Amino acid sequence: MTTGADPLDALFDAVADPTRRWLLHQLVQEGPETATRLSVGLPVSRQAVVKHLRALVDAGLAAPERQGREVRYRATPEPLAAAVEWLVGAGAAWDRRLARLEQVARR
Repeated sequence: MTTGADPLDALFDAVADPTRRWLLHQLVQEGPETATRLSVGLPVSRQAVVKHLRALVDAGLAAPERQGREVRYRATPEPLAAAVEWLVGAGAAWDRRLARLEQVARR
């Protein structure tokens, strides 16, 4: 996991892993769930799922909520808006560069 100051670093690190993306998808689609329930059917241990969930929490994409003896994780997808904004900006910059290149090529 990246320890840089930019929150997007942790976010992109978190969603770069397919298991974490699957866990986030499950939390968004199905609502809050425990690590035990989320680990059912996965080829990794419950402890590995907890580590993946911790990465999502560190990136601001999930939040743990204690309910008695259980900890349920819920999706907090709001930080994805910053990632989308960054991606849109990067795409627009590339579009401008490609348009300039096309203009040069046509000369």
